[in-house]
Amino acid sequence: MFAVMKTGGKQYKVQSGDTLRVEKLAADAGEKVQFNDILMLGGEAATVGAPFVEGAAVQAEVIDQIKGEKTIKFVKRRRKHSSKRTRGHRQQLTLVKITDILSKGADKSGVKAAVGAASVAAVAAAPVSKAKKAAPKKADAAPVAEAGADDLKQLSGVGPALEKKLLAAGVTTFAQIAAWGADDIAEFDEKLSFKGRIEREGWVEQAKELAK
Repeated sequence: MFAVMKTGGKQYKVQSGDTLRVEKLAADAGEKVQFNDILMLGGEAATVGAPFVEGAAVQAEVIDQIKGEKTIKFVKRRRKHSSKRTRGHRQQLTLVKITDILSKGADKSGVKAAVGAASVAAVAAAPVSKAKKAAPKKADAAPVAEAGADDLKQLSGVGPALEKKLLAAGVTTFAQIAAWGADDIAEFDEKLSFKGRIEREGWVEQAKELAK
């Protein structure tokens, strides 16, 4: 019986007793691992997966962690940079011996799944998701005239922006402004940075008329 399995982006045709080199697995020498991506089972009757054969697996024993043959990469840039660079590379591999081929029941075998070392490293290096940022505080809502408040924009020189300032200061009716004395006028001149504008515009007199 043979199986075609997939690991590390490559496919291997294996039989019990075969020894092969696969891309590095996260396992130590002597450990038993199980390859669960089985594309095909062969024997008296072939079974082809779609894409994998359900319940099938290939079990193997890790013999050692090794390195592949050294490969040389040479890069030469002739035109603009006139530079050259040589690099060597040895692929990290795992030497395994196939011990068993299961046609079913792989999920109940209890054998550790064969996982690539690169996948484990990527998960370990993934940054911990940051806590959701607190929603920014909404700016204080603009003061809204209370029920029964007068339309202060009827006063000379008072627009929407100035009306908001008056409402924020607690001034909501013409009667309040009509009752202002010299001290009140001086206080609101300073609060609103008016510099005598209240008297020049005649707010108190206007408010008395509008309050009637």
